[in-house]
Amino acid sequence: MGAITNRQESGFRKKEICYSAVYHHFFKWSHDNSLKNLWKNSILTIRDNLNFSELNLDGTHTLAKKGGESVAYQGRKKGKTSNILPITDANGFIVASTGIIAGNHNDAYNLKPHLQAAFKEIKRMGLPVVGAYFNADMAFDTKDARKTCFNHGLIPNIPENKRNRKGTKRGRKRLFNAEVYKRRFCAERTFAWVDKYKRLLIRFERYDACFLGAHFIAFSMINLRHILDD
Repeated sequence: MGAITNRQESGFRKKEICYSAVYHHFFKWSHDNSLKNLWKNSILTIRDNLNFSELNLDGTHTLAKKGGESVAYQGRKKGKTSNILPITDANGFIVASTGIIAGNHNDAYNLKPHLQAAFKEIKRMGLPVVGAYFNADMAFDTKDARKTCFNHGLIPNIPENKRNRKGTKRGRKRLFNAEVYKRRFCAERTFAWVDKYKRLLIRFERYDACFLGAHFIAFSMINLRHILDD
């Protein structure tokens, strides 16, 4: 009996999953949009809990220790970074996002096609965003950003960027609701949730698709956290 027991302990243990197999599937699901579809389904799962009276846009730079795609030096961070711009609803749930942007670009770089793609994706899921306030800080105060919002039925609520002007800009004063703008703080809370995932706090993934895939997992967990808690 003792010999059988020893044999069972030494030779019949269940084989552990190799880390390379895990990464193989993560790499595959990142590139074939499986993880992106997971995140989209998490949005549809909590659809009744979403508040589309306001949408909030903000960017977050991530230090990239090993370089990779869409990585460049960012003076403010004193290192090479990549940037991503998620869009949250009024409750802080992530309903859209841009792709990865190199850190040497400002937040408004190539913003128009990113916003167009995000808004089209939201509408494709049947989410009612028409008439919503679109909150963003003054770094996103561009003519293209405001025009894109109007074209998709959203109200741009962006403080005017004076751009070193000493006087007031000529022309009609732009629409801005300070009370609504204050509520965009929920996006900072969402970023704090994202930063709890150490794999996203510092970028080690060389491929944009893999780094985005890790974000999609985190976005899904954040969107479903109140359901999982219950």
